[in-house]
Amino acid sequence: MKTDAKNQYNRQAVGRRKFIKGAIAAGGAAGLVASGNLGFNIRTAKAATKTWKIQTSWPGGIGLKIFKDWCNGIADKTGGELAFKPFGAKDVVGDFQLFDAVRNGVIEGMNPFTLYWAGRMPASVFFSSYPLGLRTEGEWDVFFYALGGREIARELFAKVGMFYVGHIHHGPNIIHSKVPIRSIEDFRGRKMRVPGGMVAELFQGAGAKTTLLPGGEIFAALEKGTIDVADYVGPAINYALGFHQVTKYISMGPPGFMSIYQPVDLMDLTVGMKPWNALSPQMKQFVELEVHSYSDHHFAGIQKADQEAWKKFEEAGTIVTRLSQEDVDKFTRIAIPRWFAWANKDKDAARVFKIQLDYMMSGSLGYVTKDMIKGHRLKFA
Repeated sequence: MKTDAKNQYNRQAVGRRKFIKGAIAAGGAAGLVASGNLGFNIRTAKAATKTWKIQTSWPGGIGLKIFKDWCNGIADKTGGELAFKPFGAKDVVGDFQLFDAVRNGVIEGMNPFTLYWAGRMPASVFFSSYPLGLRTEGEWDVFFYALGGREIARELFAKVGMFYVGHIHHGPNIIHSKVPIRSIEDFRGRKMRVPGGMVAELFQGAGAKTTLLPGGEIFAALEKGTIDVADYVGPAINYALGFHQVTKYISMGPPGFMSIYQPVDLMDLTVGMKPWNALSPQMKQFVELEVHSYSDHHFAGIQKADQEAWKKFEEAGTIVTRLSQEDVDKFTRIAIPRWFAWANKDKDAARVFKIQLDYMMSGSLGYVTKDMIKGHRLKFA
């Protein structure tokens, strides 16, 4: 996070603390909560700090820095009542072992790419952006905060002993390759890293040979030639990971549609149910609001770094290619049957997707028409 953005974030935190202390002096924390504002217990001399070990999926770059800066500021914001101890990707467990690590109490929380749990929880495919689905951060906020998405996510994670605190934005994913990709046909036969789930099936439908790798292993796979195409996050983080050293090209969608397959690649904060339940109601409210605030700063900080990274890629000789609207139409025909296939894996996936499908077909968006989904149905809806 750049100095000015970090200072602004810290000033906001100081302002919240002054507001809370002033409200306590005026009428007590209970009155603060009753008024609808945030209140939490400032630690007393006898209270012990609750420390949560939280591992992110970020292996480096601006994403990891923003995450660590945020975690390291929690104790100050809570007066020492709660602290987050941050860990980068693979520092405690492997990326794909985070689910079990939180559930079994090895760590208290995780900050993963939600899509990673597609094999364990089919509905999680629809808790992160998927090919040609919801396309902006605002649309995902509507889904989670207004259309019931967050409540369903919490219900499903509670079944496995975890609490889904909230979603976290970071931006679109892009594709790095050793060969130019200018159309859907150029994916045919390519060995490609993707995050699994529906995204993998989309590119398989286009003829690619896909493999699943965590972010920290992509550079080595590209360098060795194990893969020749790799999807990962945005320009700033991918540049920091050195992808420009082992690839020549970046492929994206048409102008204004940076990523057709994951235009809003969502992360989240999910914690064990036991540590969550150990918090006071006021502290739970603080954590929920803090994650919402962090999502905004995380997203903005990465987008700012992305603008600087594009210049670096240009200086490195990286060539940007774009798919056409015709390619988008072809990918849409591949994607729609897969929407329904994943939604029909269980009733939870179906009810999540039904909310999003109705939204996409509404007058607000109009991405999907009745003709586009003709012949497809939801078994559990």
